[in-house]
Formats: sequence, C-alpha cells, structure tokens
Amino acid sequence: MKSIAAITLMLLTIAPALAGQAKQSSPAVANPIVSTVRDMEGRYSQNLIAAAEEMPAEKFSYRPTPEQISFAHLVMHIAQSNNGLCAAIAGEQPPALKLSETDPKETLTKALKDSFAYCETVLAKADDSTLGQAAALPGGRTMTCGAALVHLAADWADHYGTAAMYLRLNNLLPPTAKKAAGK
Repeated sequence: MKSIAAITLMLLTIAPALAGQAKQSSPAVANPIVSTVRDMEGRYSQNLIAAAEEMPAEKFSYRPTPEQISFAHLVMHIAQSNNGLCAAIAGEQPPALKLSETDPKETLTKALKDSFAYCETVLAKADDSTLGQAAALPGGRTMTCGAALVHLAADWADHYGTAAMYLRLNNLLPPTAKKAAGK
C-alpha cells in the first residue's frame, strides 16, 4: 500500500509539469477554422488543377453517362463555385467570369487557376472572428461566413472525387494516386 501511495503522490506531483509540457509542444493556433480551410485550399488547388491539366483537351467533353456533366462543365463549375463562395466570405462581388463548357481546355484551366488564386487572397485576409457574419451568395441566398467556408471545403472534396473518377474512367491516374504510386 505504501508503494501505491508513493506512486500516486509522485504522479500528482509531476502531472502539472507534464501537462505544461504538452501545452508547450502544441501551441494554440490563431484562427483555427480559417487556418484549416487555408491549408485545405493548398492541397485541393494543387490536386484539382493537376486533374484539369491531366485530362487531355479532347476528353474535356467526356461525360460518363448522358445525364452527367462533362469534365469541362465540372472545371467551369469549380471555378464559378470558388469565385462565388470566396467572394461571399470576403463580402465582395465575385470576379466577372463568362465561361462555357465548350471553351477550350486552356481557357477553363486558367479560370480554375485564377479562382484558386482569388480564394488564396480572400483566405489570407479572413479570420475566425467573422464566421458568424452574413455572407451574400450569388442568386440572393445568404449564409454565414462560417457556412460558406464549410461549403467551400466540402465542394473541393466532392469536386476532386468527381474529377478523379472521370480521369480513371479514361484510364488516367488522378494526382493523388500518382503521389501514392510514387510517380
């Protein structure tokens, strides 16, 4: 019993020091929500742009079934969605963007790159203190800035999953599969 009491006393004595050490090794992050989305933007912009670049120009009109959108429409939609949601987060009007799914690969891919660059600029200025503020979306809808950030991140995941499937259906590896294969 004395040894159990001694061990308990020792643990109670060093526990605060261990807790302080744990706090020091994982410092608090300013703006954890916006910082997380900013990190996600870096990965998804790389992967979505690489997916658009991987798909051959002659396959931009590809659609798995007649009811599904074409790859070109997907790229166009991502650019428009990025611009709309990031403009809402910034409290700005979205950049003017006139695209068609019949536009050439270069035009659509440039619009995609530009939309991610715009989001980077917006997210660099954003902070968690504005998450509860209203954000006006194109079409007259409103949501909070926090909801717009969540939608933005969810859209990137959804869009990358779709792009990866379209690439695989054309016997092409998506960017993340290339990294996993060491290519």
